[in-house]
Amino acid sequence: MANIKSAKKRILVNRTKAERNKAIRSSVKTAIKKVRVAIEAKDKDAAQAALLAATATIDKAATKGVYHKNNASRKVSRLAKAVNTME
Repeated sequence: MANIKSAKKRILVNRTKAERNKAIRSSVKTAIKKVRVAIEAKDKDAAQAALLAATATIDKAATKGVYHKNNASRKVSRLAKAVNTME
C-alpha cells in the first residue's frame, strides 16, 4: 500500500476509472450481442434497430476514450456488414 497521500488518491481514482471503463465495455458487448442475436434469428428490422443502438453505444465509448476510434470504427463496420449481408 502506498504511503504518500497523492499515491493513495491515484489508487482510488484509477479504481474508479477502471470500474467505469468496465461498465462501458460491458454495455458495448451487450449491444453487439443483441445485434448478433437478431441476425441469427433472421429478423432484419430488429437487427437494424439493434445496429443503430449499438453504433451509438460504441461511438460513445470511443468518445469517452474506452476504445480507440479505429477499434470502434472496425466494430461498427463489421456489425453493419453483417446486417447488410442478411437475406
